[in-house]
Amino acid sequence: MKVPLLDLKIQYKDIKDEILKVTEEIFESQYFILGPHVVRLEEEIARYCHVDYATGVSSGTDALIISMMAAGIGAGDRVITTPYTFFATIGSITRLGAKPVFVDIDPETYNISPEALKKLVLSMGKEELAGIKGILPVHLYGQCADMDPVINLAKEYNLVVIEDAAQAIGAEYKSKRAGSMGDFGCFSFFPSKNLGAFGDGGIVTTNSKSFQDKLQALRMHGSQTKYYHSIVGGNFRLDALQAAIVSVKLKYLDSWTKIRQENARKYRELFADAALDDFVRLPVEVENRHIYNQFVISLNSKRDELRTFLADSGIGTEIYYPVPMHLQECFSYLGYRENDFPEAEYAAAHTLALPIYPGLSDTQIELVVEKIKLFYL
Repeated sequence: MKVPLLDLKIQYKDIKDEILKVTEEIFESQYFILGPHVVRLEEEIARYCHVDYATGVSSGTDALIISMMAAGIGAGDRVITTPYTFFATIGSITRLGAKPVFVDIDPETYNISPEALKKLVLSMGKEELAGIKGILPVHLYGQCADMDPVINLAKEYNLVVIEDAAQAIGAEYKSKRAGSMGDFGCFSFFPSKNLGAFGDGGIVTTNSKSFQDKLQALRMHGSQTKYYHSIVGGNFRLDALQAAIVSVKLKYLDSWTKIRQENARKYRELFADAALDDFVRLPVEVENRHIYNQFVISLNSKRDELRTFLADSGIGTEIYYPVPMHLQECFSYLGYRENDFPEAEYAAAHTLALPIYPGLSDTQIELVVEKIKLFYL
């Protein structure tokens, strides 16, 4: 029996008729860019994320870029974030000519460490602080970062907060939805996400009308009236086809999330029965609604050997992420070195994502744990 890391064909089978219906509507209308399907999705996502506004964009990466553009972040500015994230978080900062400033992660949640963040800010002089324009916390694996300290620090130093919520749609922190706490929330509709399109797509949430107006203009080359440009933007528009597909899927998101949470519960029971505490550390649920975009375990030893063993047994896994951003070759100019962020480096060397998608059977979950037990014991 094979256990893929993700099987989207199961999901598609259940909603195929609805998907084909809306795609046919798009084809018949020949309205492919923005339009009513995008507007509808924006309104639905705003309601779902408990925010006032949402702006559909071309990808999760572009959601980050356009948010920083709307916030006025550019060449020479500095943005505080963590090195343990997907490349787009850091790549988006540097593409605008800004500079990432790293702090380490919390070892339990893998999200930004409030203690490390505060320590960094307090260590800076006035001139250095003046160059900091924002904080970019990442809600990794489907669990929100500890946001109160982040928001309080941002208010104290007049910094913009941009939530990288690409993996966290529907996650909550103290009953507040991901993407509703900062100045901007950035989401990805990449197909493998909990809420995925049939291609690239993303959305930005905000509670600020002025930011919303800027976002709407920036995604259309800085134009609010066609051919008249008050600012320089880009082509960050969301396709109507992707918006329509995501809108169909959004109706099922909460039920899919419950299945992911139930799969996580099954893993916990099986790992407890397997008595693998000396080898495996399970994900820690700190906040009230973890949506399990990934189920990531930490292994005391032999992570890579285990992954090979599981692959040979037909079980898919993934390493998110094998090289933290401060050690990536393209960011060597930042001057960071090995051991600068020990928690991020430990996570990169010891974590492994297991299958958790809706459609995963109890038998498949049991096989995953059985094979891990066989490897270590």
